[in-house]
Amino acid sequence: MALVNTSTSGAGESRGPTRDDQPLASHTTLRLGGPATGHVVAHDAETLAAAIREADAAGRRLLVLGGGSNLVVADEGFDGHVVRIATRGCRFDSLGDGLVQLTAEAGENWDDVVARTVEQGLGGLECLSGIPGLTGATPVQNVGAYGVEISETLVSVDLLDRTSGTVRTVPASELGLTYRSSVLKHNDRAVVLRVRFQLRDGGLSAPIRYAELARTLGVDPGEQVDAGKARDAVLALRRGKGMVLDPVDHDTWSAGSFFTNPIVPAWEAPAALERLRAVVGEDARVPQYPAADDATKFSAAWLIERAGYGKGHAGPGGRVALSTKHTLALTNRGSGTTADLLSLAREVRDGVHSTFGLTLRPEPVLVDCALD
Repeated sequence: MALVNTSTSGAGESRGPTRDDQPLASHTTLRLGGPATGHVVAHDAETLAAAIREADAAGRRLLVLGGGSNLVVADEGFDGHVVRIATRGCRFDSLGDGLVQLTAEAGENWDDVVARTVEQGLGGLECLSGIPGLTGATPVQNVGAYGVEISETLVSVDLLDRTSGTVRTVPASELGLTYRSSVLKHNDRAVVLRVRFQLRDGGLSAPIRYAELARTLGVDPGEQVDAGKARDAVLALRRGKGMVLDPVDHDTWSAGSFFTNPIVPAWEAPAALERLRAVVGEDARVPQYPAADDATKFSAAWLIERAGYGKGHAGPGGRVALSTKHTLALTNRGSGTTADLLSLAREVRDGVHSTFGLTLRPEPVLVDCALD
């Protein structure tokens, strides 16, 4: 295989930061959020690290902003300094035995990176196609979809330690990667500068585990297919659920899945299942999946629908609503506010808890606002 490097990591001279005076709504997929006190854009890793060190040394409150696909920002904005990541660069290095290491800068658009791996005949990331946001965010929340998680291919990350100001390479094994989380999530002690993945040459996908995707591809779970074919199928499924960004489709004005699937400990799962069946009927199929430590994961989308919140369920004034394609996405219908969105989120969360006794927790990061 001929490996093509599209701008080497860290190549070129530092450009220095540029100023951005737009409200944060311009940089979030929800199109929500007010202004920041100061806002600069870092175009390379050195400038990014320097801008963060400078803000920390000055004692400024700081928000490091990526693609804005997993953020809910207060209507009042952010009372502090924003450094937006716009770093670029990908490198592919052969490791032998059909293995290839991909090194990608944090500011690379994630779906563009996945597309490049497929174009180069590499398998491993294709089921994560169509996920909005930047590459640096993928290990933070251990991004996953259609039976695949980042943790399966992640090798290491380069982190800026904000306490010491140093940059160090941290192996994936030290990141505490769990379902939609890591030690990097919900803390600001480190910033991802670049990410490394180990992929396999040969043009085949990772084994297809997700039943819906397997049916779409016409294969049995566990089979492999052409990586490009898997990517096309995933993109089609995501578009059908309003999960591929489209500026004219308000169903995509969201932060993706707003709630994570609740995970119930092994000792509590039978009672939880009994409560669910008491509502929907003993013969009803209740989607459930194995989780770590013999826990059980229930479908948040299923719970939301069975609690009475169907697709398109509207919040205050119809300005926000559940997606008309997927109940797990809370969407801005064009004139919504963050306050509207959180009001709808509370309604859905409290309704599910009242009906089934299970608590839904938000997946996005809430900036200067709260669900409680």
